[in-house]
Amino acid sequence: MKQIKRRIWSAILPALGIILSACAAGDLGIRPTHGNPPYPPPGFAHTSGSSPVVLYWNCARAESGLVRLEGHAFNPWSSQPIGYLEFDLVGVDERERSLSEATMYAADIMLYTNQSTPIALEVRPTGGEQRFDLYYRYRFQDGGRDNFLAGAGSTFPILATRLNQFRIRDACSDAQHRAR
Repeated sequence: MKQIKRRIWSAILPALGIILSACAAGDLGIRPTHGNPPYPPPGFAHTSGSSPVVLYWNCARAESGLVRLEGHAFNPWSSQPIGYLEFDLVGVDERERSLSEATMYAADIMLYTNQSTPIALEVRPTGGEQRFDLYYRYRFQDGGRDNFLAGAGSTFPILATRLNQFRIRDACSDAQHRAR
């Protein structure tokens, strides 16, 4: 009996040591591969967001005529991860028609609390654009009561994630969405 207990402890203790050292080092392998900027990040002219996601960005027109939007998306406080973040920068004319568009997917599949991911979009305008709208969407589990799904053969409910979609109208405006 003592040999069995000794074998169990000899298997558990090394695994426990690895887990505790990873916790002490603060690296459990869930962080993005790039460094996080401070929150709120300095140097960005624009900001907007939804409850779990906050965006900071700058817009610039390159000499080649490209409109470039660069910034960061943050999960500053939500304990639930933000998943599959996508962005579209769309050039719109006076009739609300899309004339030009660029799409990007966040480099990090999941954004955990206090993490960020870079944003970089370039649009080549066709000439009739009146403004540029920024669309973003992500999956998020908000913990609401109507998010439970029945799991076949499972005694635990599975929380569903919802696709959340937002538009920031005239994202490159000099007067709107200003960072404070």
